[in-house]
Amino acid sequence: MIAKELISEVVPALKTSDTGLKALSWMEIFRISHLPIVNNKEFLGLISDTDIYDLNLADEPIGNHNLSLFSPFVLAGQHIYEVIELVSRLNLTVVPVLDDKKNYLGLITTNDLIQYFADLMAVKNPGGIIVLELHQNDYSLIKIAEIIESNDAKILSLYISSPDESMKLEVILKVNRTDLTSIIHTFERFNYNIKASFMAEDEMDSLYNSRFESFMKYLNI
Repeated sequence: MIAKELISEVVPALKTSDTGLKALSWMEIFRISHLPIVNNKEFLGLISDTDIYDLNLADEPIGNHNLSLFSPFVLAGQHIYEVIELVSRLNLTVVPVLDDKKNYLGLITTNDLIQYFADLMAVKNPGGIIVLELHQNDYSLIKIAEIIESNDAKILSLYISSPDESMKLEVILKVNRTDLTSIIHTFERFNYNIKASFMAEDEMDSLYNSRFESFMKYLNI
């Protein structure tokens, strides 16, 4: 996915003839805190709600004010991860998208990004979530996939995070089964540390009951 494929079709850009009050109204409608100012196709910069509140005469055209605009943007062909990095680093609610000639094409909102990642991470698909904690040297996607698929399930999404200055990895898996009992048992049999799991409440009860029964059998040995 590249930037131009996520350009919003509804959020407009401001012109220098638009007033601060109009900008605030649009920000409220679209639930954002920034809007680009564009002269024809020239991107002039982003204005924030804070910038507008600082204006003494917000009912006058924006172009009448001496604004210190900052001008973050991405090019149309940049990867969506680069858009996210810019949003995170500068705490933006929109990201302007320009073509190779620096002409303004449109913008991407944080809501667009959230929706994209909801689809990417299979949030809408039914299934369960397993969180593994393991050493970096023990990570093998092949082995993890084999365990999942040996239980007639498939990985819908996988995300890896690592705390700073740590050799530990946290692997977050979403699979296409809501009953994770057999998958969890298999991971445990291969000495994986299950940090957390999330599934339907009745299926979670079934897992706990199974573990309790196994523990009682152990005590009777």
